[in-house]
Amino acid sequence: MLKQICELAIDAGSAIMSYYTAEEPLQVERKSDDSPVTAADIAAHNIITTGLTQIAPEIPQISEEAPPSWDERKNWQRYWLIDPLDGTKEFIHRNGDFTVNIALIQNGVPVMGVVYAPAKNLLYYAEGNQAWKEEGGHKQSIHVKEMTPPTIVISRSHQDGELRDYLNQMGSHETVTVGSSLKFCLVAEGKAQLYPRFGPTNIWDTAAGHAVAIAAGAKVLDWNGKTLDYTPRESFLNPGFRVTLF
Repeated sequence: MLKQICELAIDAGSAIMSYYTAEEPLQVERKSDDSPVTAADIAAHNIITTGLTQIAPEIPQISEEAPPSWDERKNWQRYWLIDPLDGTKEFIHRNGDFTVNIALIQNGVPVMGVVYAPAKNLLYYAEGNQAWKEEGGHKQSIHVKEMTPPTIVISRSHQDGELRDYLNQMGSHETVTVGSSLKFCLVAEGKAQLYPRFGPTNIWDTAAGHAVAIAAGAKVLDWNGKTLDYTPRESFLNPGFRVTLF
């Protein structure tokens, strides 16, 4: 099934790129939480949700663009978690740091994940304890890597005083700034050793990257040291967290 999910993410990415490369300006609307949404988000959502229904009709879905009610999902043990276009701000700014995210959740754990960055033609995917990266037709297994000094990856669009204070307390380190779920993937492939997040995220922002990171040997922990959990709860918000080797 993983191969089919990768193909689905690539199809959604192709649809997104048709808007990204169009000459006419993007039409940006605002959702109830004031986050941006474009026609590219909706097109990718439709491709992914239709495809997943054909691949596995018995598995329910949560997509950022059509989240089901709490009553509908509160007893789900296995479900798809989808962000059709993660990094809409990066997409609008046309900097390439946006992704298609698809994850399979089983008993609160992301057991399969696909992250596709269509503007970079970069694909990360994972199942169980194996993770891979494909770029330019070349496929390789990826794993976390210790480095001294460590590289810390931070959000391109979501930086705050709490993050700055945290970085000031760190010893010698390098920083790199990236958008979307690619931050998880940089830790997974060993290009970064830590991704700290204090600002708000939703479960669909993190699940696919989480799957890739843990398959590659990383840990995804909240600031109390507990693994980020996707067992259904009424709120879609995550606690703050860190993606780390230790």
